[in-house]
Amino acid sequence: MEGKSYVFRVLSANRHGLSEPSEITSPIQAQDVTVVPSAPGRVLASRNTKTSVVVQWDRPKHEEDLLGYYVDCCVAGTNLWEPCNHKPIGYNRFVVHGLTTGEQYIFRVKAVNAVGMSENSQESDVIKVQAALTVPSHPYGITLLNCDGHSMTLGWKVPKFSGGSPILGYYLDKREVHHKNWHEVNSSPSKPTILTVDGLTEGSLYEFKIAAVNLAGIGEPSDPSEHFKCEAWTMPEPGPAYDLTFCEVRDTSLVMLWKAPVYSGSSPVSGYFVDFREEDAGEWITVNQTTTASRYLKVSDLQQGKTYVFRVRAVNANGVGKPSDTSEPVLVEARPGTKEISAGVDEQGNIYLGFDCQEMTDASQFTWCKSYEEISDDERFKIETVGDHSKLYLKNPDKEDLGTYSVSVSDTDGVSSSFVLDPEELERLMALSNEIKNPTIPLKSELAYEIFDKGRVRFWLQAEHLSPDASYRFIINDREVSDSEIHRIKCDKATGIIEMVMDRFSIENEGTYTVQIHDGKAKSQSSLVLIGDAFKTVLEEAEFQRKEFLRKQGPHFAEYLHWDVTEECEVRLVCKVANTKKETVFKWLKDDVLYETETLPNLERGICELLIPKLSKKDHGEYKATLKDDRGQDVSILEIAGKVYDDMILAMSRVCGKSASPLKVLCTPEGIRLQCFMKYFTDEMKVNWCHKDAKISSSEHMRIGGSEEMAWLQICEPTEKDKGKYTFEIFDGKDNHQRSLDLSGQAFDEAFAEFQQFKAAAFAEKNRGRLIGGLPDVVTIMEGKTLNLTCTVFGNPDPEVIWFKNDQDIQLSEHFSVKVEQAKYVSMTIKGVTSEDSGKYSINIKNKYGGEKIDVTVSVYKHGEKIPDMAPPQQAKPKLIPASASAAGQ
Repeated sequence: MEGKSYVFRVLSANRHGLSEPSEITSPIQAQDVTVVPSAPGRVLASRNTKTSVVVQWDRPKHEEDLLGYYVDCCVAGTNLWEPCNHKPIGYNRFVVHGLTTGEQYIFRVKAVNAVGMSENSQESDVIKVQAALTVPSHPYGITLLNCDGHSMTLGWKVPKFSGGSPILGYYLDKREVHHKNWHEVNSSPSKPTILTVDGLTEGSLYEFKIAAVNLAGIGEPSDPSEHFKCEAWTMPEPGPAYDLTFCEVRDTSLVMLWKAPVYSGSSPVSGYFVDFREEDAGEWITVNQTTTASRYLKVSDLQQGKTYVFRVRAVNANGVGKPSDTSEPVLVEARPGTKEISAGVDEQGNIYLGFDCQEMTDASQFTWCKSYEEISDDERFKIETVGDHSKLYLKNPDKEDLGTYSVSVSDTDGVSSSFVLDPEELERLMALSNEIKNPTIPLKSELAYEIFDKGRVRFWLQAEHLSPDASYRFIINDREVSDSEIHRIKCDKATGIIEMVMDRFSIENEGTYTVQIHDGKAKSQSSLVLIGDAFKTVLEEAEFQRKEFLRKQGPHFAEYLHWDVTEECEVRLVCKVANTKKETVFKWLKDDVLYETETLPNLERGICELLIPKLSKKDHGEYKATLKDDRGQDVSILEIAGKVYDDMILAMSRVCGKSASPLKVLCTPEGIRLQCFMKYFTDEMKVNWCHKDAKISSSEHMRIGGSEEMAWLQICEPTEKDKGKYTFEIFDGKDNHQRSLDLSGQAFDEAFAEFQQFKAAAFAEKNRGRLIGGLPDVVTIMEGKTLNLTCTVFGNPDPEVIWFKNDQDIQLSEHFSVKVEQAKYVSMTIKGVTSEDSGKYSINIKNKYGGEKIDVTVSVYKHGEKIPDMAPPQQAKPKLIPASASAAGQ
């Protein structure tokens, strides 16, 4: 009861009974209070301007102490609500400003009082932001296009704004100049923007005005036209072009279009000139130096932000005609948010050109053109427009569709764009279309093969992605094969790998291998052709791997015979063995003959080596290493010949080149010899000797040679020309190893002097007196016999020959005689030898270069005595006799 105070408590209950009561509340007095208002009623949104919408709503049923309303808006489909006002509105109508032209919105309203806000109202219907319907603006640019003396043909431009509804037509009024009243020309609206007015008086002046009509009514009429005189046109040149319009206005260019003259003159129109100038400035400038046959032209290289006017002059065989009316001024500047035509392919693979226009109204229409002529070919093109988006589809795209496409949107502020479809772009679009219409499964790897141990062959490919529903087929020579012991086939759809393994690959398996994959609409195929040489390669490799597997079941070579060269310049043959045991026998053979080595290789080490010192052609041949036991045998062969031998020589040259000593000088009787010592040398190594950087060829004067330990250059009978820098180089297949010596100045002089000494000594040695042969060191003879010792001597000049006995001069007599014939045949004779003739006999042979002394021991025994035991006679050894001082100085 109002005015009385009450207290309250609470008890809880379950099936067992009631609880203790809660604490008692404080006293509270009952009275009426204000509550929040109920939600507003139906919300209506209606068009207002390009950026605003009028929102109206019904008041709430309970609106006690109402302070006002809040309006929220949301772009359709986003569910993102934003407030439109920040203070309560006292009326149930509100204009929402700042909206995006062409966008679709939803609205809702809340009521508010001192206690709080109501629930949200129901949402309004979706509304597109665009201007409310009005009557059209006035037409403009009335132009006289032809006159025959009793009628005039007029043209004009459509209103800049249609009022939000398509223009239904035009009403034309006329009057004679200076007459007050206007007269209706057409009682029903004329749809074209060109009209012929009949019933005119020749020679009179007329003016005209035009009004456009749409659903909202008849708009304001245009300003009166210029005064047009009704007199027949007879000039041979064309009349004016008309209806100059502009599209694709960008920062430095625009596209201008016009209509052909109604009056063509005495010959057909052949082309047009386009002129322009800045507004209110200067002379006209002609854009094109030669006429254009098209009724459009792209004007480029204009200055951004400037305003220009244009005109067109038609040309026929008789000359240039009357210029068109000057166009309205055009500001060269791209509108903010300008969009261009895009080319694409839809989900079905159809090629299209698309364009969006958010500024369009209900009256706007997309007009698609090719070469700026409206497209009407339904066989080649299809146009689809939904809302503010329009698409031009190419039904059967081919090279006939190449060219310039454009689109314009009516009842906007000149929204338009163009697109050049060139061969490259058409090819790209057609490839994309084909990919969508005929989708393929992309492959990471095409069908390939690999060979495993035992000679098994695996064929495999990998797709980028496979779904669980994907299917596949393996086809060999046009025959599908399935998973079996012969062809083990499997697919891992997680990785996209499809494979087939064949345990035994044989001559029957030559042919073409193909894998076909289907996954939904997509498919793919990959083939591998194994025919001829390609098949032989696989078969040989498979058989090799099979043999390798069998070979490795017994003792075998893990690494076959190969070679290297040691630091001591020895060629080393090396192989690695595996799976051996104590009973395994290893042998080295050369040309199938056992090659004896000091020690047998240790098979447990796994490495077997054979050293070939001082390699030469005698080492050519086929070298074998063999392994054998009860499990099997293996052989490894290396033939040292041809390129292998040449490569070995080069490898030895590398070691020798690095070890080569500096060049050393050795003087000989023949001349000066330059020597380079190294670990090993053979004339098969690629060496060069150079003098003053010029290559030396072996000759009588410069002899090139060598031994196992060195290479040499012999300069025979050196002269002053032989002075200079000498270089020895040895080539190892990659690098040249060089050693140089400068044989000039003191070095040459000292070597030359030493050579002269050796030469003189050799000359003396060659020409001194000497025994050529014939005398033994011991002679045994019996008494009574005749002893005859003969020999041959040499010397230049002829030597002097003197005999001695026991180093004493011998007196010549009948018993003892000496004979010299032709200065070289010498004989000594003792007749009737007695024991007194025993002793040491000496012969001295000498000339001015020196000579030699030869001793012969004579032993005499008596008749009947035993012959003395003596060593068998040997060649007598000479002792040198030096040259006289005078001879040595010669």
